[in-house]
Amino acid sequence: MKTMSFNFHSRRSMVTARRGMVASSNPLASQAGLNILRQGGNAADAAIATAAMLNVTEPASTGIGGDCFALFFDAKTKQVTALNGSGRAPAALKLEDLRAQGLNAIPDRSPHAATVPGAAMGWYDLLKRHGRMSLKEVLADAIYYAREGYPVHPVFGAAWEASEGFLRQSHNTEDYLPGGAAPKIGQIMKLPNLARTFEMVSEGGPEAFYTGLTADAIVSTLQSLGSKMTHEDLKNHTSTWGEPISTNYRGVIVYEHPPNGQGMTALIAMNIASAWELGAMAWDSPERLHLMVEAMRLAFADARQYIADPEKSPVPTNGLLNMDYAAQRRMLISPDKAMQPPSFGKPFGGSNTVYLSVVDGDGNACSFINSLYMGWGTGIVAKGTGVFLQNRGAGFSLDPNHPNALAGGKRPYHTIIPGMALKDGELWASFGVMGGFMQPQGHFQVISAMVDDELNPQEALNRPRFCLEEGTGDSLLALEEGIPVGTMARLAELGHQIRPVSGRARGVFGDGQIIRRNSETGVLFGGSDPRKDGQVAAF
Repeated sequence: MKTMSFNFHSRRSMVTARRGMVASSNPLASQAGLNILRQGGNAADAAIATAAMLNVTEPASTGIGGDCFALFFDAKTKQVTALNGSGRAPAALKLEDLRAQGLNAIPDRSPHAATVPGAAMGWYDLLKRHGRMSLKEVLADAIYYAREGYPVHPVFGAAWEASEGFLRQSHNTEDYLPGGAAPKIGQIMKLPNLARTFEMVSEGGPEAFYTGLTADAIVSTLQSLGSKMTHEDLKNHTSTWGEPISTNYRGVIVYEHPPNGQGMTALIAMNIASAWELGAMAWDSPERLHLMVEAMRLAFADARQYIADPEKSPVPTNGLLNMDYAAQRRMLISPDKAMQPPSFGKPFGGSNTVYLSVVDGDGNACSFINSLYMGWGTGIVAKGTGVFLQNRGAGFSLDPNHPNALAGGKRPYHTIIPGMALKDGELWASFGVMGGFMQPQGHFQVISAMVDDELNPQEALNRPRFCLEEGTGDSLLALEEGIPVGTMARLAELGHQIRPVSGRARGVFGDGQIIRRNSETGVLFGGSDPRKDGQVAAF
């Protein structure tokens, strides 16, 4: 019997509904969230159900061993709140010790890159503040599928198979190599150890993760590999709540999570671009793409210099988002020449991830992102738990004078960012684009598509993207299949280092989910990125 082809070429239309909607990168995860909405849960409850299910179906990208961030719009108060569910470096991990080992950066897969997992507490805290249901209720589907199994989906399955060599060389990864090999597309995958971890958390709350058997496994596994992680580091972990940051982009108030996340990067780029009539230019013209890329390069220059843990290194947020500062930075952009790698400015005083979006029938919205950072995080599974541990610590600088310098108990620069947008005080969109340094670039591009070009959510996600691959001024500029060859050639003439991208390599452009809401009718309009296995589920 011939093997079934899993290649696809599809054209998606947006999904419309009214009582509730979930958009994520996996159909089973979207259905898990929808199941919670049907049971009477709200956007917060459904977001955690979806996130937990994505841990089961996309274990390289996300999990309870990683971090999370959320923006929540309360339909009654019309307020947006920001949850920071990111963890901190072990208290005993010292920058000078790593420098003494000859390191200039924390190796991506080193045990020293493992920070305290923040997701378990973040899930609990989001439910406690905004939800209606318990952890036991929202984790039920994830537990079922981890224990009983699910068929591996095509896009993620191909990535899983490509990671087989890495997983063979990693630690305690037997659960993820059934029979000694990566699962095939359509193969039934069971994760019994992860199911048991979820069951313990569903019964005992976050304490079952940060103390007890799971904590023992995390600490003993990491310490055996040289990490400084201790039981006290886990026990002392807390989430934090804060005020989101925002800017007005042509009448739409775009919200991002404040530092230590990189959401500010997207807002800086939008501020710079706000003086240009982008909608008067063809979306795929070299003139428009050049300006948008240059705005992003300036934004990244500032982000890489200033974004850090604000509890340890104050971030000049107001100055960086000042419109006069944006005008000053805009003057550095030439319409006919790519700038040299830009330096950061002086503001006036004053990676692999999953993203999901949920809006319930009352108009509450949760923009939620959960990640291990790079694919499979550190490559270290806490023995017997099924939990991959993230490698967020690789985001620290080992330059002692940098705001993002490593310090015990400090949070690193984070790439994961949820987005939210309001118009006239009402929810306009809950949105996000995942993928390392692609994320603020994706936010800028989909917001521009919806605001400047009046595209619907699915059209905005379908549009080919650009990506400064390393989030720096001298990055290669990846341009996705669908952008005209003539545009690529002209951008190269302007001095951009072009890399055309097609096929499976399109993963560099991340994937996004968007839900828009009509405040007068309550109708929801959803889009899910065609670059992944995703789906919008609604009723």
